[in-house]
Amino acid sequence: MRSSRCLLLAGILVLAFAPALRAQRSAPDTALVRRRWQTERELQSLAVVERKFMMPMRDGVRLATDIYRPKHATAAVPTVFSKTPYNFNYWDVRNGAPRDLSVALDYVRRGYAYVEQNERGHFFSEGNYDILGPPRTDGYDALSWIAAQPWSNGRVGTIGCSSTAEWQMGVAALGNPAFSAMIAQGFGAGVGRVGPYYEQGNWYRGGAVQMLFIAWLYGQQNQVRPMFPPGTTQEELVRVSKSFDLAQQAPSVDWAQALRHLPVQDIYRALDGPRGVFADSMPVPTGGRMIQRTPNDSAWYRGGLYHDDMPFDVPALWFMSWYDVSTSPNLAMFNHARKTASPEVADRQYAIIAPVLHCSYTRATENTIVGERSMGDARWDYTSLTNAWFDLLLKGEPNGLLDTLPKVRYFTMGSNRWQSSDSWPPRGARPVSFFLAGEGNANTVHGDGRLTAAAPRTDRPDRFAYDPMDPVSSYGGNVCCTGNAVQGGARVQLRQDAARADILVYSTEPLKEGMEVSGPVELKLFVESDARDTDFTVKLIDVYPDGRAYNLDETIQRMRYRVGYDRETRMEPGKAYPVTLGPMNTSNFFAPGHRIRIEVSSSNFPRFDRNLNTGGRNYDESTGVVAHNVVHHSRAYPSELRVTVVPEPRK
Repeated sequence: MRSSRCLLLAGILVLAFAPALRAQRSAPDTALVRRRWQTERELQSLAVVERKFMMPMRDGVRLATDIYRPKHATAAVPTVFSKTPYNFNYWDVRNGAPRDLSVALDYVRRGYAYVEQNERGHFFSEGNYDILGPPRTDGYDALSWIAAQPWSNGRVGTIGCSSTAEWQMGVAALGNPAFSAMIAQGFGAGVGRVGPYYEQGNWYRGGAVQMLFIAWLYGQQNQVRPMFPPGTTQEELVRVSKSFDLAQQAPSVDWAQALRHLPVQDIYRALDGPRGVFADSMPVPTGGRMIQRTPNDSAWYRGGLYHDDMPFDVPALWFMSWYDVSTSPNLAMFNHARKTASPEVADRQYAIIAPVLHCSYTRATENTIVGERSMGDARWDYTSLTNAWFDLLLKGEPNGLLDTLPKVRYFTMGSNRWQSSDSWPPRGARPVSFFLAGEGNANTVHGDGRLTAAAPRTDRPDRFAYDPMDPVSSYGGNVCCTGNAVQGGARVQLRQDAARADILVYSTEPLKEGMEVSGPVELKLFVESDARDTDFTVKLIDVYPDGRAYNLDETIQRMRYRVGYDRETRMEPGKAYPVTLGPMNTSNFFAPGHRIRIEVSSSNFPRFDRNLNTGGRNYDESTGVVAHNVVHHSRAYPSELRVTVVPEPRK
């Protein structure tokens, strides 16, 4: 009874303040509103529309679902299914009109049912949210429900980018017979452990925390939120969704400043942010408190992530991009699927790798600028590809797609062209090594660091002091979702940090002939430190003859995990340790006259969290110590950059 009175009071307050709230809104875009109403009217004429259907899961939790299916179908139809943590409320409360429903309309026109669903704990869906929406059985149950409907032909395909894609691999591992095809775009945060990568959904890179998720979770872990009584009818839910959509109205955050807060575990508390899986114990399947987990913590294996000890047997189109947050683990996932699926399904795995930022495939233009670098015409007809994929695998319509589709379609930067291969790395590619060299003064772009064909005879190591209170700032890079904290993409490096002595710079001589680097890039260093634990970072860079230096990929390694992610091994002062960073991945043509360069340091912040160098837990510490770090390079300590080179000419 008390909860009913609270709900009634909340409704009265909403009604009381509604005129004032409406007055504060900006005037609606009339042309946009007109187009959306036209789409809605056409959709209603062609489709059976069912909104705010509360689909039951096996544990009784109901997930808000919108269903659009052809009204005049003469036979059962296939379904395209999108499951997301993001707001797809059909009504745009701000503009007082339907939202853009052109995707649903397009699928209905083409003879598909289109189903959208919110993950548990988001908007109108019931339950508590945990990252990637555990349990994985939610996805399985939704597929089974769809396939059992009288209007369904029993075949379901999934599509989405970022968090709308990341759940797909984990559910595919459950083997639902209705799961007939998937299109996963920018899906890295769904990959837990695959091959050498223990990123656990992009939470880590080399054992360091990727801070993008701290910014992203701020708007997602809304465990304490308004909800409707279980008996609320579907009709009432549709009606009230025109008044409010349950979206959080959180204050904007200056993430460039917020991510500097120490200790890291208290960042949300400093912002008066929402409690949830980041740092608080909550009633969620994986146990909460993500910031406290190690890279091989058992909690990672209880959620929605895909790990390489799971089966995978669904035909898939994998969309990646060179400036996304996790291209290397994504490529490892693609290769893993090709290796472990049944022969027929293994042969139906295809990768497309574009030169864009996270989920920006369709934003490419005839002169695509990514950060500050021109990629030329990077467009691709993604719509025709996805349509033909679903027509073949969900409708069974032969269309010749697989006769012409290469296993890997990748864009080579520098030469700015799309290329094809039957594998990744491309067949015929070979490793080429460059060795770090110099006279011990590789600090800054004006130093003497070199990349040479052979390791130097004698060791003249490079030294620098890493102060976690003054980290190297992230500039450009392979990142997403950090608000104003990091500018992603290719940007001219050392523009702001040319004088920093804690950046070691190693470059080749200008190349006499062009070199296509397409595939893994790995850096092996021999290092020492007076700290018990520290980090080493690297950026791979293309240096133009005029001095412009564009970043291609980047990575990090936390030294305590240099031996393995299932153990922590501290360092001893004065002892040199081998450590391997990467592998990174790229496809870039270094034209004649260009140089291959790497920058080595111990921080890339706030792309990655700062190692405070104490050897402690890091996440609950507020004070760091300066680490005096050393990079060795000689025959005894052959610090080596290994790139994957595709011999010319390639047709």
